[in-house]
Amino acid sequence: MNLQKSIITILLITIAGSLIAGGGWPQPKGKGYIKLSEWWVVADQHYTDLGRIDPNVTTGIFNTSIYAEYGLSDRLTTVVYFPFFSRSYQNNIFSGTTGDIITPGEAINGIGDTDISLKYGLTRPGSKLAIATTLTFGLPFGNNSGGTQGQLQLGDGEFNQMIALDAGTGWEAGSTPFYANASVGFNNRTNEFSDEIRYSFELGAHLFSKKLWVTGRLTGTESLKNGATAETSNSTSIFANNSEFLSIGGELAYNFNDNWGLSVGVANAVRGEIIFASPSYSVGVFTKF
Repeated sequence: MNLQKSIITILLITIAGSLIAGGGWPQPKGKGYIKLSEWWVVADQHYTDLGRIDPNVTTGIFNTSIYAEYGLSDRLTTVVYFPFFSRSYQNNIFSGTTGDIITPGEAINGIGDTDISLKYGLTRPGSKLAIATTLTFGLPFGNNSGGTQGQLQLGDGEFNQMIALDAGTGWEAGSTPFYANASVGFNNRTNEFSDEIRYSFELGAHLFSKKLWVTGRLTGTESLKNGATAETSNSTSIFANNSEFLSIGGELAYNFNDNWGLSVGVANAVRGEIIFASPSYSVGVFTKF
């Protein structure tokens, strides 16, 4: 397998910074959550299609995005994820004998693929167990064949649809609030890409007089490998076909007051196929209204 055509990065969504955003809890009517964030990964090694770690030319991906939730009713929430500035780059490739540049490095910039979702609460607001279903449409706004060889991408060029089910609950231990949420989804991909099963579990605690959310996450994607697109699809970005991973990550979200906060996060794949073997990072500012 040509390693320049087999690299993909973690598809971990680290945009839900606290209990009020994401999971089995829709937003109350007329209320919402907005987050401006930066997510990035820089890697010089990757998991192959056999799950082994191989080196690759240093490649980086950066997404600057807006994530927003708004309650249309107490049980129906609209969700938008819009990466309004994305950058994908690849360093120079040098000869191991002469030191000369074999392939010059390149970079592309633009908007990325965008997600628009509707989340519906299957349980009543205030229920001890919050269950919600979410329908997500992935819109192919990003460039899927940038660079002189078409290997740099800001999108995958396919319109996908995902249906997911979340179940979450909250409790207190002493005076400390906790929450847990589990999610599973089926992602239908078009343009001859393989469909996917996505899953996640997260556990969080509200510490220091309810100023700091500490959240741990386990996230995974399993490819059904039922598409016609070759595993060696021309991609050095986050959009290759038949990628799989199991990722462990965490996030800290600090509330300055009732409306504003700052979050930082990190995640890394502990198992993977066709995926970077390097951690991803995120930082963001969020507001509730």
